[in-house]
Amino acid sequence: MHGLRNHFLIAMPQLADDNFSNSLVYVCDDDEQGVLGVIVNRPLTLTIGHLLEKLELDVADSVNADMPVLYGGPVHSDRGFIVHRGSASEWESSLQVSEEIALTTSMDMLNAIACGEGPEEFVMLMGCAGWQVPQLTEELKGNAWLTVAADSRVMFDTPCDRRRDAAAALLGVDLGLLGSIAGHG
Repeated sequence: MHGLRNHFLIAMPQLADDNFSNSLVYVCDDDEQGVLGVIVNRPLTLTIGHLLEKLELDVADSVNADMPVLYGGPVHSDRGFIVHRGSASEWESSLQVSEEIALTTSMDMLNAIACGEGPEEFVMLMGCAGWQVPQLTEELKGNAWLTVAADSRVMFDTPCDRRRDAAAALLGVDLGLLGSIAGHG
């Protein structure tokens, strides 16, 4: 099973794993090695300004220093990930996810953001989520997740606390009307 790149995984109400309960995951890569994604709806108490200062970077006045850093997932929780509009080719360590979206993990982007020269639209995260191929397949069969093609407006134009519902609305689903038990009929 492949083909989830540039899709959202929407946690179903019955998904009780503390790492993923009520989460919205943006899938950045999906291949024979597994699936890599980032949770895009869980703000940390850490702000971008504070993170950049911890990295000893001077933060330009034009930077939205109060923008929250998000919990991207339980894997590599000490590493930064940036999902942004634009080309991966502009940055040292990037993956082009779709024509419009890239994932970058390099310091050159953090320097650019601190100087106010980074991408206009981005989400900064600590950590990521990963699944081995059979693991996510089994979770999907068990109705732990809904999947839908990603819409960048959900990540960049929608407040964090409404992103999961906005992604579900792309499918015409109101998560508030779903019970916590799902099954195959």
